[in-house]
Amino acid sequence: MLLKHYFTGKIAHSSYMLAGEKTCAVIDPQRDVNHYIEEARQQGVTITHIIQTHLHADFISGHMDLAEKTGATIYVAKSAGCTFEHMALSEGDVIKLENMELQVLETPGHTPEHLSYVVIDKSRSDSPVGVFTGDTLFVGDVGRPDLFPDQAQELAGKLYHSLHEKLMKLPDYCEVYPAHGAGSLCGRSMGAKWRSTIGYERRFNQTLQIQDKETFIKSLTENMPPAPDHFSRCSDVNRKGPEKVKDLPLLEKLSPTDFCQKTQEKEYIVLDTRNYLAFGSQHIPGSWHLDLNGNFPTFAGWVLPTDKKIIVVADDFQKAQEAVLWARRAGVDQIVAYLDGGITSWVTAGLRTASVQQISAETLHNMVVGEEDFVMLDVRAPGEYEDSHIEGAYNIPVAELRSRYEELDRNRKIVLACSSGNRSSLGSSILEQKGFKHLINVAGGMSGYSAAGHAKECRACINPHGSRFYAKNNS
Repeated sequence: MLLKHYFTGKIAHSSYMLAGEKTCAVIDPQRDVNHYIEEARQQGVTITHIIQTHLHADFISGHMDLAEKTGATIYVAKSAGCTFEHMALSEGDVIKLENMELQVLETPGHTPEHLSYVVIDKSRSDSPVGVFTGDTLFVGDVGRPDLFPDQAQELAGKLYHSLHEKLMKLPDYCEVYPAHGAGSLCGRSMGAKWRSTIGYERRFNQTLQIQDKETFIKSLTENMPPAPDHFSRCSDVNRKGPEKVKDLPLLEKLSPTDFCQKTQEKEYIVLDTRNYLAFGSQHIPGSWHLDLNGNFPTFAGWVLPTDKKIIVVADDFQKAQEAVLWARRAGVDQIVAYLDGGITSWVTAGLRTASVQQISAETLHNMVVGEEDFVMLDVRAPGEYEDSHIEGAYNIPVAELRSRYEELDRNRKIVLACSSGNRSSLGSSILEQKGFKHLINVAGGMSGYSAAGHAKECRACINPHGSRFYAKNNS
């Protein structure tokens, strides 16, 4: 038995290859699948099984691409109602892979159709060696049951049963292989390790310490981090079978003149993927800004319109291609072109630009303690804001600015801050589209402001591998 782990940053997704001597299975594959194929080639095995724990809400899965390229069978829950060719699974089914068995447990809670797979290596023992838990059980956390708001209470109750009556019945030494780690929004406080054991989680996972079912349900249906927009789309895409990557449009190269022409057409939007300092200096008016160095795929899926074609401004072609890769992982497939020569070619062509002033922590502090009239806008999530913020700051999470911008006065100076400068720059691009003119972005965000000694260190800023969202009772 060989277990290979793959981790996709930004979306904090874990997938796995489970191999025997000649064949192997890929569990919860990401959308770009060539590295699984290459690994199988290097190991001298054939990919025969593609196994899904559930219909992933936060990313587009690679099951269709991998099946087409390898001929492997896709295994997924019968209750998922998938419309592509697959092997439907229910409680008690067994998948055989050479001298290994994967025993199917129905573990609903995070999603209604969720499965877990208990791995038994028959060459060594009849006891479980590990369990692929998907998004039911994480390292230090459990899956959130509120992605289906009308079913949150019911799913939280089912999650309690899945955890306490099924997964916690496994032996302490059984390893836990979850589908996500720290940074994912499929839970609230995941650990940075990619695996654990049932015994360790039984003893130290805080949510599992809640024995009372009603208290458990309440803890997972209140004060949860906001769910991005694409979470409501990706499950159905994965159920129907995502469009194959080879069938998606190639990235077209556009001259400044042609790019400018597209910006005048209603079916196109401009996405600037450069560093927020570069965006602030010069950008195409009306652009969306998503710094490729930040959590690009999550916010691409969260805020970008789904009914528009996207043309990209990037540092170079390679960065444009990288933006396409990350966006597609979140189901944003409509990036069709990039600006040849980047913003340099745009300004050289004499075309109009806009800018957003960038200020340091010290400049912000002088404004805070001075008499200047401005609105301090904190665009972090509520839990981050509650953990540490500037007195008098107004909190609107960045994605909510798309609708809540009307709460702000266009005639006043607005200073935006997040933890680093990335989300606040996105916020400035949203407000600019809504006609706001007096915008300032805080470079370094609350990280810089607290490092300069002007505020308490926020846990989200100083612990990048931990959860960026905190319940009120965890402060």
